[in-house]
Amino acid sequence: MKKQNKIAKRDGSFFYLVIFGVLFAAMILRAAIMGGGTGTMRIPGRDAPTAAPIELTFSDVLRRSGDIKTMDIRGTDARGVMNDGTPYRATITYDPDMLTKIADGGARITIKDSRWWTDYLGTWVPILMGLLFIWWILRGIRGGAGGLSRNLMNQNPTKIATGKPKTTFKDVAGINSEKQELMEVVDFLKNKERFKAVGARVPRGVLLSGNPGTGKTLLARAIAGEANVPFFATSGSDFSGIIVGLGVAKIKEIFEMARRNAPCILFIDEIDAIGQRRSTHSFNDQDREQTLNQLLIEMDGFSNDTGIIVIGATNRADMLDPALLRPGRFDRQVYIDLPDLAGRREILDLYVKRVKVDESVNLQDLARGTTGFSGADLENLLNEAALHAVRAGRKAVETPDVEEARDKILMGPRKIRKMRPEDIKLTAYHEAGHAFVSQMFADITDPIHKATIVPRGRALGMVQHLPIDDKVSMTLAEVRANLAVSLAGRAAEEVFFGPDKITTGAESDIAAATRLARYSITVAGLSPNVGLAAVNQTGIMVGRRALENASEKTAEMVDIEVRHWLDSAHKTATKLLRENRATMEKLANELLARETLTGDEIKEIVQGASHKKASRTKSGTRSQSVKGKK
Repeated sequence: MKKQNKIAKRDGSFFYLVIFGVLFAAMILRAAIMGGGTGTMRIPGRDAPTAAPIELTFSDVLRRSGDIKTMDIRGTDARGVMNDGTPYRATITYDPDMLTKIADGGARITIKDSRWWTDYLGTWVPILMGLLFIWWILRGIRGGAGGLSRNLMNQNPTKIATGKPKTTFKDVAGINSEKQELMEVVDFLKNKERFKAVGARVPRGVLLSGNPGTGKTLLARAIAGEANVPFFATSGSDFSGIIVGLGVAKIKEIFEMARRNAPCILFIDEIDAIGQRRSTHSFNDQDREQTLNQLLIEMDGFSNDTGIIVIGATNRADMLDPALLRPGRFDRQVYIDLPDLAGRREILDLYVKRVKVDESVNLQDLARGTTGFSGADLENLLNEAALHAVRAGRKAVETPDVEEARDKILMGPRKIRKMRPEDIKLTAYHEAGHAFVSQMFADITDPIHKATIVPRGRALGMVQHLPIDDKVSMTLAEVRANLAVSLAGRAAEEVFFGPDKITTGAESDIAAATRLARYSITVAGLSPNVGLAAVNQTGIMVGRRALENASEKTAEMVDIEVRHWLDSAHKTATKLLRENRATMEKLANELLARETLTGDEIKEIVQGASHKKASRTKSGTRSQSVKGKK
């Protein structure tokens, strides 16, 4: 507590608070004196209390001027005694004619030009307080690391590890190519003489960019841990504040700290907060631009042998100023992508060491079923599975716990809804349609993991697929097969319930199919009618907009082609369902009875019926499952 008081006194805040308290107390005292109180008062020379003064309006004073005995005037405040001894007070306007009329009535009038000492508080004390506040701010800015600036800058940046961070590359999995890219930085910090002998200049700055949760901060710590050097960490938002010039002072402070501890790693997370592209019209961002200018100066001022390496991390590298990305500042840019299948397996192998997982859990299948998950997502999945295992009373995470955790992350928590029997039946046929058509294209589409009609989030059911490996592209046959699978739910509603019974449940399926068809036609050049011209160049994180590089005729052709592709896929799905009506009904009834079917169970129902039908045909004829694949 004593230390905090010393800091407060040193930066002037304690003195400022004391003055403010005195002012507040003086204002209350002035109000009490001027108010005169609401109780009784004593007249000098008398022992008996008299009644509180009565309040008179300006019109009352004019009307009862003959009843007034004395009147003492100070500014607009008038006080005195009536002829019957009753004290009064009133607020009046200085008017010589009115005062003459009251004096003619026999009243004794006294005008006092002197002011109460409390009157000066309202005039001079605010002026003095404003001057003190300006002096306090200027002293903090002039002091740089002293006064207010020191008190705020001591909060950040923070030295995360005192010389030897424990995190190494062994704690980072799934991004092997990125780790190899950064090994040169570690080698320089360990053996910089070897680089100097050749005349090589090691990157002074490294920019890590990528999706959230891919391990940018962890990788920066691992670099410091591998090199066994101090690690300083801060964020871009720490350099902004309400005090103009504070960001510049903090930039100077952290770089001075880094020079005193070189060789070291200086890590700035979310650097886009201060490194955004400068504009000629940024009238409201002058402080941020001055902070960016100071950062550019500090990074460009390094000599080759200081041993300070700046690592920045951001999710929006496209927003950064070009001057920050030029060679000599951030020489090297490393994009950390979402992990592939092998990377997800490595991450799972790393995290299962911290969570007690049963041997029955197939980590390879889990990696296959988590396409698009980042490292943070995979850690969260295993944590959710562990929480579910505890709630279920198990001592280790088992396969049902992992399945529940994945479904919760992908679709949302389980919903307890009271649904009508006809809605449940329609949902079962809808999901069975997806599963059946997907199984008919099993040699093209990803294998089915499971189909369920258990409500989760906004979805009433779902068919999940497990990719065998990560795909970087799709063939035209795969695109058409996936379009048919997406529209198979709506086709099943039409075939088994009639055109008048279709529902809005296919909303997300239609949207996904439309996106895939439009992308294939306008960007991937898979349509022979539209051709190879890219007519829909959309940027990252940009909402839907009109077609670019296209005339009205071309845009109309694209719309017609998209509709043609969707109609063709819908007809394919409808034909498969009608030709295999009995098998489809069996699959839907099993889904109704059991709510969830695994991929092997779906395969057994579909292929079992197809094999039976094929065994009754003549040799040389094709089975229905093969016909559906065409």
